[in-house]
Amino acid sequence: MENQILAGKKMVLVEDDQFLGDVIIQKMESMGASITRYMNGLEGLAAIREQKPDMVLLDIMLPVMNGYEVLEVMKHEGLMDKSPVIVISNSGQPVEIQRVVDLGVKDYLIKANFTPDEVLNKVTHYIQQSENPSN
Repeated sequence: MENQILAGKKMVLVEDDQFLGDVIIQKMESMGASITRYMNGLEGLAAIREQKPDMVLLDIMLPVMNGYEVLEVMKHEGLMDKSPVIVISNSGQPVEIQRVVDLGVKDYLIKANFTPDEVLNKVTHYIQQSENPSN
């Protein structure tokens, strides 16, 4: 069932950790998603504007432009409605989680505490939710 949900879905991953990025890409592609990784926030934001992906996976600590700045621009430009965001961060500080939630992200994962399957489950959940808003 999950295969069909992500088949043909476009995703943008903004993550500068090579290993973590590779793991996430492998997991999403195995479920049929088309996912492209960007190593800094500025490139990621440009891709989000251009591609209007079905899902954005965004790190906070990024070179050039950090995740908060990307989120602020996305919110200002109305991109959050078209491309839901899940933040993946090293920090689990409540103040930081609240900040991204206030900016409109769908969910927040702490790098040390999640598995690729959890990322997949959250992505699948929010993509289904965006396709069936009544659920």
